[in-house]
Amino acid sequence: MKEETIVLHTGHRRDETTTSVAVPIYQTTSYQFDNTEHASKLFSLQELGNIYTRIMNPTCAVLEERMAKLEGGVAAMAVSSGQAASTFSIQNICHSGDNFISSTDLYGGTWNLFNNTMKEMGIECRFVDPKKPEQFENAIDEKTRCIYGETLPNPKLQVFPIEEIGKIGKKHHVPLILDNTAAPYICKPFNHGANIVVYSTTKYIGGHGLSIGGLLIDGGNFDWEKAGDRFKMLNTPDPSYHGAVWSEAAKPLGPIAYILRARVILLRDLGSSMSPFNAFTFIQGLETLPLRMQRHCENAKEIADYLSKHDKVDKVIYPKLMSGDHLERANKYMEKGHGALVGFELKDGVDAGKKFIDSLKLFYHVANIGDARSLAIHPSSTTHSQLSEDEKLSAGVTPGYIRLSIGLEHIDDLLEDLEQALNNS
Repeated sequence: MKEETIVLHTGHRRDETTTSVAVPIYQTTSYQFDNTEHASKLFSLQELGNIYTRIMNPTCAVLEERMAKLEGGVAAMAVSSGQAASTFSIQNICHSGDNFISSTDLYGGTWNLFNNTMKEMGIECRFVDPKKPEQFENAIDEKTRCIYGETLPNPKLQVFPIEEIGKIGKKHHVPLILDNTAAPYICKPFNHGANIVVYSTTKYIGGHGLSIGGLLIDGGNFDWEKAGDRFKMLNTPDPSYHGAVWSEAAKPLGPIAYILRARVILLRDLGSSMSPFNAFTFIQGLETLPLRMQRHCENAKEIADYLSKHDKVDKVIYPKLMSGDHLERANKYMEKGHGALVGFELKDGVDAGKKFIDSLKLFYHVANIGDARSLAIHPSSTTHSQLSEDEKLSAGVTPGYIRLSIGLEHIDDLLEDLEQALNNS
């Protein structure tokens, strides 16, 4: 099936009990076992099925199956937020004393998670500038467990060199994890060498700004057994689950060792599960994702072109308007559009930027991206405010930077609002 069909039909045709076409909200904590043998098989992973909603839920399962199919992965796991997805993606293969390598081009909350909170857990993050892919290889040692990046980093908007760094990871038996939050449908990281994909479903997957959630998607394309001792937690007995060896336990179920461990260990023990109601709202958003992303990208391109010609604008940050390697990667990996995020700097700096934000009438001033509505924010004083000045600059956040998340409104109305706000700044 094509993407437009997958988001409507995968994982659910009708509810077999009620014949409901819409995915029901299974608002339940637990599930009745057929008998003691059935319960024993579920708990020993001889059979997959529902045990407790902290670990799995039928409504969440439809979202997981659709997203795995849409991405070209083998399995997915819904969690309570995009931040939980980023955390679990690392914790699932990194223990205290291990390290991982991350792109410097990150959302501010992820940077703080990696630079500070992960450090408190004993896990070292080594930051590397993705403009120099070869430096990722230089940072790898025997304790390195993964490489992490954002497909379309927010707010720098310079597309990550997926294939180049994926090859480095494959050479050293280190998986590549990509946050594809800002580029669903328009980029398929698994096609270019990524092994794990994470999402904040809060953003474009939902599109409505109603619910918080996240996803991990297993590409099923990384050989955990071949990597051997680098991934002892997947290749040696796990004392927290009856001595299960995850690379072995997963074999009857498919190449899902990574996502299986994440579900029955991390989700079980840490409890960052997605609520069935939130999963239901994300399913509603997912059904129109391909259409919405096309409109998002069309509007964003027109706005980027408009801003690039405005006499009050010093610089516009948008993948389609970049040059050199950045434009080449944008065209290579962003197959169906260049995204809905547009950054720019005003010639008169910070004060003009603040006046601009306060003058907007149609754009919402909120700390989010991916809504159907258009949004604007000043990252330096909000989303990236926890970072030092040097860290902000590494992430692409200058003092006067404005980020726009372009929505689905009529382009004429958006341009009119930008024009009057620029005139007042």
